[in-house]
Amino acid sequence: MRLLRPPGVYAPLEDTELLARVTREEPRTRGADVLDVGTGTGALALAAAECGAASVTATDLSRRAVLAARLNARLRGHPIRVHRGDLLSSLAGRSFDLILSNPPYVASPGDVPVKSADLAWWAGADGRAVLDRLCAQAPPLLREGGVILLVQSALSGVEATVDALTAQGLRAEPVARETVPYGPVMRRHAAWLEARGLVDPGETKEELVVIRARRD
Repeated sequence: MRLLRPPGVYAPLEDTELLARVTREEPRTRGADVLDVGTGTGALALAAAECGAASVTATDLSRRAVLAARLNARLRGHPIRVHRGDLLSSLAGRSFDLILSNPPYVASPGDVPVKSADLAWWAGADGRAVLDRLCAQAPPLLREGGVILLVQSALSGVEATVDALTAQGLRAEPVARETVPYGPVMRRHAAWLEARGLVDPGETKEELVVIRARRD
């Protein structure tokens, strides 16, 4: 899917493609009210819309991402509602059948960035700065029978994500895995990750994991 992407907006890569594929295979997608958290260009929101979702809402903290997602949705003729906000802060009182997210998950050095463009990749020293917040904030917005689908690196603690979602009353498990070459964030931080012992010296690939969590 070719999308308009202004500078500073996260480019859809293998992680987005993997989650989009799982979204297309997810039985809950068709006819669902869908939320895409951290939409970037709107790639996942568009994948849900093109699979027959009843409605699609998307959020992002970046103004450029919000504008890009709105424009990409308009160009493809999908009435996706895109809000600017920090994760789910702009969605009080809403609920959804399906929540999607490709959050920042690569362990990253330094403090929280000031620029929203840098927040598209920054995930804290353990890679869970956004994942932990998402696992806490998303389940309350999920309807009965609803599903959360999110993608992350295996390096960022798949079991920690499953445990966090289970603690919120969901039935969570990994449903898809794919080993891919390092993306731009992993390449940028490879030396730092090696120095901390998080990856092997000379490693050039990581495992991506999609986690599915359902409210029964």
